[in-house]
Amino acid sequence: MKRRSFISTSAAAATFGFQFVPSHVVHAQAGAKAPSAKIRIAAIGCGGRGAADLGGLAGEDIVALCDVDEKRAAPSFAKFPKARRFKDYRRMFDAMAGEIDAVLVATPDHTHAVIALTALGHGKHVYCEKPLAHTVAEVRAMRKAALEQKVVTQVGNQGHSSESIRLFVEMVRSGMIGKVSEIHAGCDAFKEVYCQIGKQQQIETERPEVPDGLDWNLWQGPLKLRAFHPAYVPFSWRGFTAFGSGCIGDWICHVVDPSFWALDLGMPTSVVAETQGFDRVKNAGFYPAGSKVTFEFPAKGDRGPVKLIWHDGNTGIPLPEELAKENRKVVGIGAVVIGDKGKIMHGSHGAGGVRLIPEARMKDFKAPEKTIPRVARGDHHQDWLDAIREGRPAGSSFEYGGALSEIGLLGLIAIRRSGTRLEWDNDAMKFTNDAEANAMLTPEYREGWKL
Repeated sequence: MKRRSFISTSAAAATFGFQFVPSHVVHAQAGAKAPSAKIRIAAIGCGGRGAADLGGLAGEDIVALCDVDEKRAAPSFAKFPKARRFKDYRRMFDAMAGEIDAVLVATPDHTHAVIALTALGHGKHVYCEKPLAHTVAEVRAMRKAALEQKVVTQVGNQGHSSESIRLFVEMVRSGMIGKVSEIHAGCDAFKEVYCQIGKQQQIETERPEVPDGLDWNLWQGPLKLRAFHPAYVPFSWRGFTAFGSGCIGDWICHVVDPSFWALDLGMPTSVVAETQGFDRVKNAGFYPAGSKVTFEFPAKGDRGPVKLIWHDGNTGIPLPEELAKENRKVVGIGAVVIGDKGKIMHGSHGAGGVRLIPEARMKDFKAPEKTIPRVARGDHHQDWLDAIREGRPAGSSFEYGGALSEIGLLGLIAIRRSGTRLEWDNDAMKFTNDAEANAMLTPEYREGWKL
């Protein structure tokens, strides 16, 4: 490495308190793509979303692949034949922790924390899919460990690296719609995935065989063991609160991210949910057919209080009058952000398709000054890799993306306590008025596992 490049990297590391650039990266020639310049990555969870993440990391040295489902991971195994294969991430770290620089975690929500904390404990950089974890306590533990280890972390809300989210933030901060007081956000996709109530009787009575190649015990990770059912895998686990976070946990990190950033929302002080087709006792453990969740955020800085209303499933985002007059539809996945001087509507993954409404306002639209640094090609994976090399935080670190994830997890608890207004004390990490809700903040692990 040229002296000037080395000094620049070292200065960045000192600025952020990081001591993490791998020696084989530091000693590589600047700009070279020789094997010694590549970051050695282990992937845990290699099918589905994990396979897509691996595609974004394929230019690095993929040294290990770990998955409890051999068939699901088979395409990734074939794509990276030189990588060592494992079923149990613990055995992987036992065997080759010293040969790994960074770890991708793309498993179901309920195993994010135990895997990522193990990686952080070994001093590895971590890219973890969203939501960051399955409970608020797990998220807090991961945020704390990441800060203590001084490694580079990234949550997989890939729209955070986009051009459109930066445009949205600059539009809001420039006062284009005035003072924002209300946000309607939501997702109407994958209804048959998130609501599994119709399969409740089958799950309670059927006992099918575990498919070949799937280690059901390892798939369950730290949770109390339950009988296998094909309704859980490979994707519909998101509709069961034992494993996933429902629609709200899955999508808030995508569609609320723009407002969370632009308004510096922080954490809510209250949350209450209304649900459709859901009995919180009879259907405990399932996600409803429709949800409306209202969060209240206190005033902060020069902005007033903000109300965020989440809509999912059969409960869609309400149609603004401006769109009704134009005979236009409201976005199904995204948000309508309401200010005292106008409104903005955008889609998912970083405020995609962001526009002022009504459409007449776009005729005179002038983009605000670009005040936020851009991510090259909007590449979220590359931002993480570059941050590792440059000695800086990535855009959606565990601190940022973790706090965003917590909002969704609080919303999920409100859904499980449907009809109860929950008062939230963020510093104390507790609800001040509901013991049953507080019990949902911390995971219940089986013997032999701990947070």
